[in-house]
Amino acid sequence: MTDVRQALAGAAHALGDRLEAELLLVHVLGKPRSWLIAHADDALDDAQAAAFDALVRRRRDGEPVAYLVGHRGFWSLELEVTPATLIPRPETELLVELALARLPAQARVADLGTGSGAIALSIAHERPQAQVVATDASEAALAVARRNAARLGIGNVRFVPGDWLAPLPGERFDAIVSNPPYIEAGDPHLGQGDLRFEPTSALASGADGLDDIRRIVADARAHLHPGGWLMMEHGWNQGAAVRALLEAAGYGEVFTAQDLEGRDRISGGAWRAS
Repeated sequence: MTDVRQALAGAAHALGDRLEAELLLVHVLGKPRSWLIAHADDALDDAQAAAFDALVRRRRDGEPVAYLVGHRGFWSLELEVTPATLIPRPETELLVELALARLPAQARVADLGTGSGAIALSIAHERPQAQVVATDASEAALAVARRNAARLGIGNVRFVPGDWLAPLPGERFDAIVSNPPYIEAGDPHLGQGDLRFEPTSALASGADGLDDIRRIVADARAHLHPGGWLMMEHGWNQGAAVRALLEAAGYGEVFTAQDLEGRDRISGGAWRAS
């Protein structure tokens, strides 16, 4: 019979990561991580041990922890995630922070390619008087986002199926935000690590990774109020290129913000209507 301490030690060794081992075990047991400390000597029954071993093997083979346990924390929210959605990442929280700093209380906001709903729901949660619209071309992703909104009791987000701004004809916003695909289609990282299991359509965008960003920059102009902001996440080496696209398209106050590791991460600009 294996106890909690032994099971964790073996899994941490196999994975090279104690935290991941703990997250998988508490998922199997249905307990908080704090429970592990006080119950290190508790025995796992055969079903629990088998389920834990299976998850450890899958993680060792590369499946992301977020998909294995079915959720991931983002901003102040705990979100359901599935293989139909990109896994929310901490660096994307910078986009939420920058958007909130520029939004009035009753803003209209569009989140393009919402996935799990991470950006849209975080903004809507912090701005309960705002009206947020979230689009995604994937019906499966929108189903996850809708479930997240319902479970969290966030009612000021409207989910619309469709590609980027295409399903929002005639609508205008105070801000448009997006974490679009921005990896180069031939990037070898797409075949490594967690990225192997995430939807490629949410990761890669043409030979230079900028195809979707180009489209959003061009199309957002017809959907922004004068002075409205377009802000997008991008790759660490794409800041200059995205700024150039924004400036060429007529946006002002163009900027790039760095993430906690000092890498270019978010660029944006305000629409200068002629």
